[in-house]
Amino acid sequence: MVRPTSRRPLVSARAAALSGNSLTGLFALARARDALDLAVGTPGYPRPADNLIDRAAEAMRAGRNQYEHPAGETALRHWIAGMLGDGADPEQEITVTAGATEALYVALLSTLDPGDEVVLFTPGYEQFAAAASLVGARPRFVRLHAPGWRYDPAELAAAFTDRTRAVLLNTPANPTGRVLTRAELNEIGELCERWDTTVVSDEVYRSLVFDGRRHVSVTEIPALTGRTVVIGSLSKSHAVSGWRLGFLRSDPTRTETLRRVHELTTNGTAAPLQAAAGHAARSVDLAEVCAEMGRRRDLAQEIFSGMGMKFTPAEGGCFLLADIGGLTGGREDCTAYAHRLLDRAGVLLAPGTPFFADPQQGRGYVRIAFNRQAATLREAERRITA
Repeated sequence: MVRPTSRRPLVSARAAALSGNSLTGLFALARARDALDLAVGTPGYPRPADNLIDRAAEAMRAGRNQYEHPAGETALRHWIAGMLGDGADPEQEITVTAGATEALYVALLSTLDPGDEVVLFTPGYEQFAAAASLVGARPRFVRLHAPGWRYDPAELAAAFTDRTRAVLLNTPANPTGRVLTRAELNEIGELCERWDTTVVSDEVYRSLVFDGRRHVSVTEIPALTGRTVVIGSLSKSHAVSGWRLGFLRSDPTRTETLRRVHELTTNGTAAPLQAAAGHAARSVDLAEVCAEMGRRRDLAQEIFSGMGMKFTPAEGGCFLLADIGGLTGGREDCTAYAHRLLDRAGVLLAPGTPFFADPQQGRGYVRIAFNRQAATLREAERRITA
């Protein structure tokens, strides 16, 4: 038998090109070093509500341990529709997913074909660009300009072509803390209408908006009627990131496709946890969580500005994107700085480079998660100043 002289790659080109999520390594590093972790967004505040935990245990003991309907547990879908407050039909427009990550992939797989283009803002959540590439789409980046992290309208318009099929938004945004205004969303809507483009909007931090601002969903923009897929999650608002409870909200026609893709990817998420959230999620006072999170933002800003970092106050979400140039004089990049801080103080911050399409633009930034207990933030201050 003649053996081939060369072998095909063992994995797909798309998979081989992936670098993985940098936050996974940070999570492992924090645990291995017993560090005070302000890098990963895993909630330290709020705490999971007691009745959520109790309801989950009750559901398991009651036998809710098998498959749930792929669209999601009925009571949970009704709660999500009511929480959104935009008239969503829980039967035809809400789909429960295995976290916001599955929701993202289902939305992109349902919207994009290989070779299509998707518009993304940079800096942004690093998983967005990776997800677009993995489904075979081509990211087209639009730069957000420091210090306010706003886009240039001309640069945004120039990113659209006849191959643009989606715009991927995040409001409030990770890592910048920006909340897109109604005027900005109207501008994006006009471009999507002109180019026949869908908006996939990650609104997982919708309940965390500060200083009297109001979250504006893409579902409120007239030009985007019938052009939106909204991603949401209970991970941060209810502090159950390990439960993997996310959701999609879209019009009935598009939802039929979203659900087919969802059924072929995961077919659903944990039934007893859906049941618990469906009956107990409403007991969490989201307004109080937002007010408390705003106080933690203020404390984090006080602590890290006192160190010499610079940032625009976060308008929403649970992160600060901080400029460390005043601390390093440009002689040390964010990764080296983060490791030095970890070695000397046992405090872990996230290097900024993974959030930028051009890593060089992010070398002078770190991301700080402030969804922590106040005592945790004060302990970070104590360690660093010591």
